[in-house]
Amino acid sequence: MRIKSILVSQPAPSESSPYLDIAKKEKIKIDFRPFIHVEGVDNKELRTQKIDLTQFTGIIFTSKNAIDHYFRLAEELRFAVPDTMRYICQSEAIANYLQKHIVYRKRKISFGEKNFSDLLPLFKKFPTEKYLLPSSDVLSPDIVKTMETANVDWTRAIMYRTVCSDLTDINAKDYDMLIFFSPQGIKSLQQNFPDFKQEETKIGVFGNTTLAAAEEAGLKVDLMAPTKETPSMTMALEKYIKALHK
Repeated sequence: MRIKSILVSQPAPSESSPYLDIAKKEKIKIDFRPFIHVEGVDNKELRTQKIDLTQFTGIIFTSKNAIDHYFRLAEELRFAVPDTMRYICQSEAIANYLQKHIVYRKRKISFGEKNFSDLLPLFKKFPTEKYLLPSSDVLSPDIVKTMETANVDWTRAIMYRTVCSDLTDINAKDYDMLIFFSPQGIKSLQQNFPDFKQEETKIGVFGNTTLAAAEEAGLKVDLMAPTKETPSMTMALEKYIKALHK
């Protein structure tokens, strides 16, 4: 079967995206559409979680969404985040994003290399802080495991939720291949297209949790990333299509 059209469950990329190079080289139509989006909780819901922002001396940020919604809620609650707040960020990119909300210079900001487990040395270095972890309604088990290993005082606050987008204006069966990046994307497929039958449609997934969700939904996964040979979805996709089109 030749792939002629692909739907990627993410926002459209910039002009320099590898996806666009693949589309041009292989003469394939590639469309982009987010299957999920983020909605922030309001301050009333935060209060029901018994979260008092004034009680924390450190914040753990795992994403840009977490940063935006923490400072949004702080403003709604009229909480002036003190200059003495310690920030622990999962990566340098996330740490740099803090500049959108605070004066970066002279603040107590630390960051890991990439994975959440890389933060363990930082928690050992700053063990006495009382940490708040702003998160979505879905939390990786790796984060919980790392925090338990760190043996520090921490509290999770659900500040935003990942919800299914409305996709009723498109037809999933119009595409030869669908590509997913999260379990929530698989859930959105099921919610928006309850009568969807895979049949000849190829499915690509990124990450083990997405793979597990796809298989649990009864889908046959044809393309998986990352692997040692193909660490990105675009590399995996290009290799798969070239092999398929030979």
